[in-house]
Order: sequence, then C-alpha cells, then structure tokens
Amino acid sequence: MTSADEPAPTRCWCCDREYDERELVRLGAHPEVGICGACAVDIRQRASQRQDELRPAWGTTVRTGVRRLREGVIARGWHQRPLIGPILRRINRHFP
Repeated sequence: MTSADEPAPTRCWCCDREYDERELVRLGAHPEVGICGACAVDIRQRASQRQDELRPAWGTTVRTGVRRLREGVIARGWHQRPLIGPILRRINRHFP
C-alpha cells in the first residue's frame, strides 16, 4: 500500500484529535461530522443523563447513582491506575 492509497487522517468533531477515517462514526444526516469512539460513548452517556432529567423514573435513581460513582472514580484518578484503570474504563463503556 502506498502513501497515496492510505486514508488521510481526519479530526473528531468533539475532541479535535486526529483519527483514521475507519475509527470515526459518521452522523447519518450530517456525514461531514465524524466522532471518535470515546466521544461517542461520552455523548451517549450525556444524552442518557439529559433524558433522565427530562423524564424522571425509578431507573433514574439507579443511573444517577452510577453517574456519581463514575464521578468519584474520575475525581480520585482510579481510571488512570495501571491495574484497575483498564478494567474501570471497560466497565464504563457498558453503563449509562
């Protein structure tokens, strides 16, 4: 593969970091917008939080507790520790 065949790096519209095209998620109605995987997860979590604020229900209490726990982990820097950090980041992808 020559350098002419390689895709040019593009930027995530959220964090402004460079990624290969195959690493970005494109928005359906706006294909010019590319979001990296980490930002897509963050946006999903923020959208879920906004829905909980607009329509409270019993699940809202559980999700709010998970969010507070996440904030505590981040405040203490546990997600950056060598042994437990990768596990916490992986778990984070599956919680609201």
